[in-house]
Amino acid sequence: MAYVITQRCCNDASCVPECPVDCIRPTPEQREFATTEQLYIDPDTCIDCGACVDACPVDAIFSEDDLLASLGRFRDINAAYFQRHPLESNFEPLVAPTRAPKELGTLRVAIVGAGPAACYAAEELLRRADVEVELFDRLPTPYGLVRAGVAPDHPGTKSVANLFESAFRREALQYRLNVEVGKHISHEELLGHHHAVIYAVGAATDRRLGVPGEDLPGSHSATEFVAWYNGHPDFADREFDLSGERAVIVGNGNVALDVARVLTVNPDELAKTDIADHAVDALRRSNIKEVVVLGRRGPLQAAYTSPEFLALAHLKGVDIIVDPEDLVLDPASQAELDSPEVEPSLQLKYTLAQEYAAGARNPDNKRIVFRYLVSPTAVTGEGKAEGVEYVHNELVEENGRTVARASDRTGSLEASLVLRSIGYRGEPVADVPFDESNGVIPNDKGRVLADGNPVQGVYVSGWIKRGPRGVIGSNRVDSTETVDQIIEDYTNGKLAAPQGDRAALDALLAERQPDQIGREGWKAIDAAEKTAGKAAGRPRVKFTSVEDLLKAAKG
Repeated sequence: MAYVITQRCCNDASCVPECPVDCIRPTPEQREFATTEQLYIDPDTCIDCGACVDACPVDAIFSEDDLLASLGRFRDINAAYFQRHPLESNFEPLVAPTRAPKELGTLRVAIVGAGPAACYAAEELLRRADVEVELFDRLPTPYGLVRAGVAPDHPGTKSVANLFESAFRREALQYRLNVEVGKHISHEELLGHHHAVIYAVGAATDRRLGVPGEDLPGSHSATEFVAWYNGHPDFADREFDLSGERAVIVGNGNVALDVARVLTVNPDELAKTDIADHAVDALRRSNIKEVVVLGRRGPLQAAYTSPEFLALAHLKGVDIIVDPEDLVLDPASQAELDSPEVEPSLQLKYTLAQEYAAGARNPDNKRIVFRYLVSPTAVTGEGKAEGVEYVHNELVEENGRTVARASDRTGSLEASLVLRSIGYRGEPVADVPFDESNGVIPNDKGRVLADGNPVQGVYVSGWIKRGPRGVIGSNRVDSTETVDQIIEDYTNGKLAAPQGDRAALDALLAERQPDQIGREGWKAIDAAEKTAGKAAGRPRVKFTSVEDLLKAAKG
């Protein structure tokens, strides 16, 4: 018997150093780690000790004998990875990360943002230095996309917040919630009160399609829709037209799949989750029966991961539709699939598409329809979105890469709701350098750069550092790299001593933002939401306005 890593895997690699026989791959040191869909356990080496289970922050690891039917296939998925990448273990001892010397005193760090990248950085700092960390966020609640981005039907993924809650019990970390940097406190003032400032503000905006009609009512970004159903205060009052029978999602990454599920799953099932009440009410009135997911490239190049694609097979009352003609591959894609070097995850992605194409259909079910090799050319409608026009693409080789090029074949779909889900983009931060072309803050391993030179005391982590790539756990390795630079610079005397201490910061913020929410305020919000959830048989019932969150924070 062996343990198996399943769909929930967050890729933060907490399990890797805990394995006594070193059988979890890929590791953060390996090239494959940057692009892997999940981590895997070698069934032939696993000794069934369960150490990885205890280390996993999202409960993604199970004994193979305990796998639910919906996860049973992951036994073969784990094994297939090691058939392609045979385990080579050298049992090299782990090298303890460098700590800041105690004689230097207390390192003060401000972290702007309270999402996964910020929290992993804070956790790392707390482990490696005598430190005071101030965690700033403009919202009254922490955890960023864990709270406002992860789909409500993925509660296991949200459990990474428990890891942060446990690590942040010490007074060394203070929450500075409902405080907006640039409004209540400036960048220069942050530097004046800290040795270092880490910006972990994510990628707050979405990429646009750049087609006519994109701004018609009924055409939105998936970012807005996700924030709406998750109860983000900035989006709680948005309205989405669910009166028609078809919605179109442009883009086929994991966010697109999240949205497609929310639009088609029985609202009674969603009502058991922490989805916002206003979203459940709207979905109960929804007339949508079909969601069409458009991808500009073929099934091998689809942006979703195979674990998320596989999970669709287990939705109740929903058919997954793939046109067999869309599975005819171009020569280069076919050669890649036929290669003995093909990655098992890619093979699985295509196999699943074939299974959906051959699957049974129930006319009473809702439908998620995947269309490949199409790009929208316009959102159409008189005064509101009523449809999408598109062009069929062809895959061609260009400079050694397979790219999609428009053909002369066109088509259209009627739809009352159009959502674009083609990626995120970072926004500039006041008084901090910004790379407009790539939508990131320029940096070298986390040190912010201006004209190629490090900016004293300013660092970056997460999507605003590397671009919108990776999943929640990807931020652990990324944040560790950034903290490495801070510890090195602090040890080498390259950080200016702060002019003001924590008491001075308290006084400044008390004057600028009397509605600041600290640890006790967040604990009151958390307890109130969970208490309301318990009464309703749910994980929590979210407050979705700043006013209600402030009231809850004050008890």
